[in-house]
Amino acid sequence: MPLDFVPENLDFTVDFEPTKVDDKKYVINRNTGEYIAVVGKDFTCASHGDFFREVMDEVTENLSNHETFGAKVTWRDAHKNGWAMMDMTLPNVKAKVTTSKHETEVSQRIIALHGVDGTCSNMVFFGAIDFFCTNGMIRGEHDKVRRKNTSGFDLERFIYQLSRSKQDFYAQSNQLQQWANKSLYVGDVKAMLESLDKGKAKRMFQLYNQEASVRGNNAFALYSAFTNYASYADERNGFKLAKTGKDTNAVNMWEREQKVSRWVDSRQFKELLAA
Repeated sequence: MPLDFVPENLDFTVDFEPTKVDDKKYVINRNTGEYIAVVGKDFTCASHGDFFREVMDEVTENLSNHETFGAKVTWRDAHKNGWAMMDMTLPNVKAKVTTSKHETEVSQRIIALHGVDGTCSNMVFFGAIDFFCTNGMIRGEHDKVRRKNTSGFDLERFIYQLSRSKQDFYAQSNQLQQWANKSLYVGDVKAMLESLDKGKAKRMFQLYNQEASVRGNNAFALYSAFTNYASYADERNGFKLAKTGKDTNAVNMWEREQKVSRWVDSRQFKELLAA
């Protein structure tokens, strides 16, 4: 499958139609005629296909053939295809993370988000994925390339971030290795989780113990528990999504990744590492 492939359900032309409210208009999938959302009258956007192909073209143009060879792309959608996410893994850009009990490989990850329904702006994130458990990891808000959801995209900034993404990935891998080297006391982990998010603390502590049984009692195992929460929502980790009857699962899982990023940046997590 070519790297610039966009799924048929997301590769549609966007149309607009006035509503009976003066400052609102409908967003329409021209290919199917489906009404997707109601947005402000001044809202404009590129199509998913145009945005994602632009991102993927720059990836191909600015990374080496070796870095992009074997790239794997997964897609998520929500809100009647109004929200879309491209998740690209570069298996040739990888590093090992070794604990006292376990060794795994992490690989570079590029995530692009796009909305034609007004729910998100054009955004690209960089991060890593753990091959052992396929948990995704993003590096935080500072690695986000963003622009308002117009027909344009901040290509210059994206190309700059892309050009340094490999060295940033290896810097992230070094940090993960430092966490793998950081031993933790079980009681300290439990107390930190209760302070961080009391509602999720009990299940997260159970998940940490599962990770620690494989990886050892260390900060990387705790981070792996966090990223497991952001990667799965079923009996494997006990963090099922609430059934709302709405087309929001993909968005909710992405919001979990954002939450994990905030947890890692939290005072509680940093104090645990410093103890």
